Amino acid sequence: MSALADTREDVGLTEAPVRDIPWQTVVWNDPVNLMSYVVHVFRSYFGFSKDVATRLMLAVHEEGHAVVAEGAREQMELHAQAMHDYGLWATVRKAPE
Repeated sequence: MSALADTREDVGLTEAPVRDIPWQTVVWNDPVNLMSYVVHVFRSYFGFSKDVATRLMLAVHEEGHAVVAEGAREQMELHAQAMHDYGLWATVRKAPE
């Protein structure tokens, strides 16, 4: 038995499971991009159907923002950067618990 294992037993340390809280990519409304362009971006980049892309675009337009992806932080940051590259305003946030 290693010294580390002995120490853990001596002080009663246990490994707590690490909860991987998902992150979200959020696209925000802006006064610049046309609604048809936002649908095009969502379809081209994310591969959403026309109906899903349109629903998300309408949420952006009417509610001010829409969550377009959820997952690991690194992937959400890549999505946000891609949205920036398309000229859309996007941020990354922790998903609500």
